[in-house]
Amino acid sequence: MPPPSNGLAKLAQQAPPLVFDRASGQLTGASPLVRAAVSALQAGSAATKAMGHRGYGVGCRVVGSVMAPRELLVRLNEDALFAMPFCDAYWSRLLNCSYDYEREIEAFLSAACQDHYTLLDCGANFGYWSVLATSRPFGAQQAIAIEASSSNAERLKRNAELNGNRFRYLHAALGGRSGEIVRVAGAKHEKFATVPLTQSEPGCVETVSLDGLAEAGLIDASGPLVIKLDVEGVEIEALRGGQGLLKTDCVVICEEHGSDRTHAVSRYLAEETSLKRYIFDEENGVFMQLEELDGLARIKKHPWVGYNVFATASKRWRERLLSARWTSK
Repeated sequence: MPPPSNGLAKLAQQAPPLVFDRASGQLTGASPLVRAAVSALQAGSAATKAMGHRGYGVGCRVVGSVMAPRELLVRLNEDALFAMPFCDAYWSRLLNCSYDYEREIEAFLSAACQDHYTLLDCGANFGYWSVLATSRPFGAQQAIAIEASSSNAERLKRNAELNGNRFRYLHAALGGRSGEIVRVAGAKHEKFATVPLTQSEPGCVETVSLDGLAEAGLIDASGPLVIKLDVEGVEIEALRGGQGLLKTDCVVICEEHGSDRTHAVSRYLAEETSLKRYIFDEENGVFMQLEELDGLARIKKHPWVGYNVFATASKRWRERLLSARWTSK
């Protein structure tokens, strides 16, 4: 169900396109003032990268306060464009060419580029992974992106259109059951949460479960699936609503919050499912099987950062994980 438009396309047409190419570092469509702003954003990312970009958002907001609102297009590769607001406090780190966003997911998807799978991008935000997975260098996979926030869903729609509508998007909230209603809450677009409601109210959104997507025919559960869960505290509920899908040829990527020292999501996977769990070894650029939850404590370096745990019962996906490698670009 496409989200309503509030004029993003009109905003994008008010000035020549501002485009940043991550491969070359080239910036086009920029005035001297915009170039200075981009340089400041790049320097801020480089300075805060080792600290998990702690404080970087403050710098982005300061720079953004003196800039006119406009759209920035980031060329992720030769077949992937990603639109975001200029000076966005979360996504502007992409302007730093030495920064790699969630390199563990990119390493895995690169290893799986010859597989023909469907990506379920749950909590898609602006659709970064849907844009990337459906691009030619990543095998031109199929994807469906699910986002609860109406403002994020509009950005998601924009990115689908920029890339030839090659992935589908759904304005809905992932939950344990389909057909319930929730309200989206939060101040930061990358950290929006959902609050259950007992009755409808303006701006509420309907839930959909993982198994409900298959039952509604929105995905083909008989084929390989990659399920990314970044749903801000609803991960366990979402897993409970996908018990059927978890038995198929799928791998689920669950975000573990750095501040959660109980490792609740991985504990649920270990105690309530038969899925094997894998985490990414940043130092060596490879995946390793997570046998004990203490292994998570070692990788959770920053409490404000999310860390991904991969879980699967599929031989295919275990092999892809163990074959994945990350080498600095």
